[in-house]
Amino acid sequence: MAKLVVLSEGLTGRSHELTAERTTVGRVEDNTFQLAEASVSSHHCEILLQGGEIKVKDLNSTNGTYINGQQITEGVLKPGQTLRLGKVDIKLEGEGAAPAPGKKPLEQTLVVPRGVSLDQLEQGPKAAGFDTAAKGFAKKDNRSNKLFVVAVVVVVVGILAVIAWLIISGGSGAPTPGGR
Repeated sequence: MAKLVVLSEGLTGRSHELTAERTTVGRVEDNTFQLAEASVSSHHCEILLQGGEIKVKDLNSTNGTYINGQQITEGVLKPGQTLRLGKVDIKLEGEGAAPAPGKKPLEQTLVVPRGVSLDQLEQGPKAAGFDTAAKGFAKKDNRSNKLFVVAVVVVVVGILAVIAWLIISGGSGAPTPGGR
């Protein structure tokens, strides 16, 4: 018996056996196979059992219906192929279903190591980036910093001038003791 098995994260493991002549797939409850996922249209597609074939018909979905990456309006789904509705991937499994051509079964997926060793970096070609032979970075001319320093110097000189004038003039202008 043919069966639809959801592969996408969050819905993984959900399945539906194709026993009826017509199966509707979509986001809302009145579908035969409900997929509560935002990228799936309310009535996304229908699956028809006709003779020995399983036909898929898109129901004017928003995000499209795809068989093995090819967008379809109608198409034949074979065991091992992947049906994608919006962002949801579904695999058709059947008795003796072979994996879809060009796809590796999950057990044969290679693990790609993360990172690069120091030896690999030293042996490989130089990556584009900083020119280590160039002299250091030139300091940016920042005019606002210069203006700030000049303003501080002017204010300090002004304060020193006022203090010097007060000392020379004898204080704040108040009469001196015993003086006129």
